[in-house]
This record gives sequence, C-alpha cells and structure tokens, in this order.
Amino acid sequence: MEATMRAARFYKAGEPLTIEELPIPQIGAGEVLIKVKACGICGTDVHIARDGTIPPAKTPITLGHEIAGEIAEIGEGVEGWNIGDRVLVISSITCGACYACRSGREALCVNAQILGLHVDGGLADYLKISKNCLTKIPEDVPFEQAAIIGDAVATPYHAIITRGNLRLGETVAIFGCGGLGSHAIQIAKLAGASKIIAIDVSNEILERSKMLGADFTINSAKEKTGKRISEITEGKGVDLALEFVGMATTIDRAVKSIRKGGRAVIVGIGPEKIELVSPYIFVYCEDQVLGSFGSNKEEIDRILELIKMKKLDLSRSISQVLKLEQVNEGLERLERKVGNPIRIVIQI
Repeated sequence: MEATMRAARFYKAGEPLTIEELPIPQIGAGEVLIKVKACGICGTDVHIARDGTIPPAKTPITLGHEIAGEIAEIGEGVEGWNIGDRVLVISSITCGACYACRSGREALCVNAQILGLHVDGGLADYLKISKNCLTKIPEDVPFEQAAIIGDAVATPYHAIITRGNLRLGETVAIFGCGGLGSHAIQIAKLAGASKIIAIDVSNEILERSKMLGADFTINSAKEKTGKRISEITEGKGVDLALEFVGMATTIDRAVKSIRKGGRAVIVGIGPEKIELVSPYIFVYCEDQVLGSFGSNKEEIDRILELIKMKKLDLSRSISQVLKLEQVNEGLERLERKVGNPIRIVIQI
C-alpha cells in the first residue's frame, strides 16, 4: 500500500478546499481502514465550506460524511469483518454509553464525533473508522448510491417514520423537495401516505416530485401555500408536515399547514430564529412541532433491506458524479442548485 493519500482539506469558510497529500491514517484496536469509493456532497458541507453557518470543531479538516467503500485493513480486536467487504460508513462516531445511545437514539449521543465536522471525513482516498460505524452493502448496490444512504435517505426516513410516526392513510406535506425532500416523497409513499403534497419554488423540482410519487405540487413562489393545502385537504390541514429547507418562512408555513393534532417535523438547518403560533392555538390544537436530526444504524439497515427488495429505487438520486479534484465545482453547483441536484457524489 502507498504511504500517502489525497484529501480535500477545509481551512476557512468561503475559500476553496485544497487537495493535499497526507499520510494514510494508522488504525488502532477496534478500527478499520476504508478505501473510499464514493462520498456524497451534502448541504452541511456547503454550510461548512461556503457560508460558515456550521463551523467545524477544528481546522484544517477533511470534509465528507456520506461515505461508502471497501475495507482495506483491519485492526486488532475487529471480528466479523474481512478485507474487501463493501461497506457504508455511518457518519457519527458514538460512545455507546450515554443516555441517548442506551435508549437507541445514537444521533443524539452527547459525545458524538461527526465525520467531516469533528474528525476527518471521507473526501479522501482512505478513512479510518471504528468497526461500530460500519454496515454491509449488497453487491448489486453501486458505491455512489450506497454513499448517500446514511444521510440523504436515512435522515428523511428518521424524520418521517421515527419522529413523524407516519401512519397508513395519513396526508403529508413536504416543504423543500431537493436532496432530502426527494427521498422523503418516496419514503412517505412506501409508508402508505394517502396524499403527498410537494412544496418548492422550482417548477423543475416539482415535476420531478410528481415522478417520484407526489400527488399534488405547490409552487410556493407563485401560489398561496396555505390556501392550496386547505383546498387539497378539504379544510382540515395535513396530518404530517416535513420541513427540509431551514428557513423561518417555510417552518412557519409547515406548522400552519397541519390539522388539529397534527405533527410538524423540522429537519432543515439555517441561521434564522423561528416563531411558532400563539400559545392559545398551539395548546388548543395540540400541535406537535418536532426536531429531527440524523438517523441510527437500525434505520439504515431497514433502508438497505428496502433497496434489496427493490422497493426503494435510488437510481435517479445521483445527479452528477465528479472526481475528487472537482470537489469545489461540486460544492458550487450544490450551493447554486445548478440543475436542481438531488445528490452530487465524488467518486474516489
């Protein structure tokens, strides 16, 4: 094995990532070395690298948390894994001991270290990671698709199934139908939603939403969202609203779109403060406004099973594949929404 590797390094928000030669990480007990094959670019990467909304814990740091590859080395004490195994890397290194981990909510681990935010991520030739952060991927799932499952697919799955508790026959409104929202439409369809309403400002994205399973679409830049949702739901509002934008206006619209006793799940992250409805309305209607962050390994394994059973199709989810040297182009295209990408993936 060569002694050095390439890595996309972040130094300062607003500056391009630099491709540098670094030593290949040395693994310790309980760790494995992954030969990275694909790494998705996420909105979080844009917030870190471009606008500084999410500052990393250290600099310089290698970005990238949507990772798939092959095991290249196995450390002492690692059992059940073999060199050459195809794996998806779970992006959060958790402690397994805090109250969140013990209750099955690993995404909320108080000692979590997130790849590309607290420790070096996967926009590199190699990555060292704990054996506890791996799950096998089926042979017929391409690395590019496998890479995005841990965030772009698992995050909306967690929001809809675990936090939103979507039940058969319920109505759903999805605010923001880009990378996360596109997969939310497919997951809501699989979960048995009776009506799926896609809300976005792009006609192209809304047309894609119809292809993915949305029953109704609303261009919120041209239509009165609340009035249209009221018409579709016969004045009741939706059972479940999901917000994937992170803007105060869309969060407000999501909360106001739910029926009495409905749930609004907020996934989008942004710098603006949010305000809810008046306490009287909030209490009288028994509104539920819930935050949703990340996912856990069990949910990722369920998604892989859905893909294995041909019930979830990610073949249209990869909008563009670029090389590591093109990572800054990928970040710019995602930030500017060139071509309205679902996911841009770096092939390594």
